[in-house]
Amino acid sequence: MEPFARSPAGAPGPRARGDEFVVALEAVSRGIRDPVAKLKYIRGSLDRYRSLDRAVRFIPGKALRRHVYRWLSLESLGPLLRADPFGGAPPVDPRTRRSRFVTRVSMVSTAAAGIAAVAFATWSLPRPTPVVKAAAPALALALPPVVETPVSLPVGITPAAVWLVEKGEGWEQYSNGLRIDTSHAVAGDPRRFQVFDEAGALDPEVHDQPVGILFHTSESDIWPLEASFNETLRDSSQRLLRYLQRNRTYHYLVDRFGRVFRVVNEESKANHAGYSVWAKPGRVYLSLNNAFLGVAFESRWEGGQALPITQAQLAAGRNVTEYLRQRYDIEADMCVAHGLASVNPKKHLIGHHMDWSRGFPWAAFGLPDQYKREAPSVALFGFGYDDDFLKVLGEPWQGVRDGEQRLASEAQRRGVAVDEVRQERQGLYDRSIRAQAAAEKSAVASVADQRPVNRPRTSASGG
Repeated sequence: MEPFARSPAGAPGPRARGDEFVVALEAVSRGIRDPVAKLKYIRGSLDRYRSLDRAVRFIPGKALRRHVYRWLSLESLGPLLRADPFGGAPPVDPRTRRSRFVTRVSMVSTAAAGIAAVAFATWSLPRPTPVVKAAAPALALALPPVVETPVSLPVGITPAAVWLVEKGEGWEQYSNGLRIDTSHAVAGDPRRFQVFDEAGALDPEVHDQPVGILFHTSESDIWPLEASFNETLRDSSQRLLRYLQRNRTYHYLVDRFGRVFRVVNEESKANHAGYSVWAKPGRVYLSLNNAFLGVAFESRWEGGQALPITQAQLAAGRNVTEYLRQRYDIEADMCVAHGLASVNPKKHLIGHHMDWSRGFPWAAFGLPDQYKREAPSVALFGFGYDDDFLKVLGEPWQGVRDGEQRLASEAQRRGVAVDEVRQERQGLYDRSIRAQAAAEKSAVASVADQRPVNRPRTSASGG
């Protein structure tokens, strides 16, 4: 039986009461700006509904029950009125906060008026003359048992793997719900890259399979997510897609409606990472265009004080991440945000591009918090940051502090200044990036030499 089945004879059963609760919950949750906070709020409200519905169901009148459900939903906002996941302003819209206050006052006034009315009616009733009757045999009242119908969100069945279900002209459908629009996909240069060890030695083996995912925001024009802007929203996404296609910028774009577009084919490199650094034990990756797949959300990061993507983008982003990780066996630690990997090679500074250098929803994507991971650009190559960086973030993420501590520990062990260790590490980066550039140039020349030469055809007479 469904959690909200209709009672016989048209009586208001669990479905009717559930609808009243859902209407109230939706009305309140619209005032929560942060998608992650909204999801947690809805789940918590459903848990509370199970325990409170038994009492609320005895309230007569659909309008009054709906009012009580709204009051309970507003009262559940308490934790969100104090802070948000990123330490900024509370994620609840000011109008919703005012609505909570007004509803509190209304409920108190209604309760007081009801108590006064009952008291007055009781006092004004005439007192009947007591009549003594013979004792009658007691009646055993057999009340029907109260059957509580639990309300919960179904967990659903998670596929053991992500596979291609079907495809058509311009689209692919996958088992985890991911649907990819392939109508804009173009080929780029073939993916070829080599890997360094932590001492700066370049492994001669050439790789052609991606080892990581780099998350971006498009930093493009963003319009209000409202029906009146629907045509502008669609046109803006199409213009962005054409621009990314011309410049071979990302492998995937997730637009504001949660649609996933393949822009550059996965077997090709895309120009999404620029100068960048990431690593795992024993393996260091520089300039991640070749080694990493680029996934961009149509959005503006704007300092990361609030989650800049929509609920639809959040769900689609997780689906495309699951698909890419499984297809290429990508480790969770190799899924990183652009702002954490981007560097300025000339000034030896981190954060050349800042998108997602704060506020990426790692847990919602099933990934570890990469802000807490030691920053390879700092620990391995001695990169620092400047005042412009601090103007945006206020202070670096924890992984930067851990990288600085590693440099300080090495300086203490060797009995030298930290700046000396930094300069040595920066020199290692400079040599490594030159070695990578030389290797890529040699590889391009080798491929060119292997291409067949088209010679002009001549006639038999040699004319």
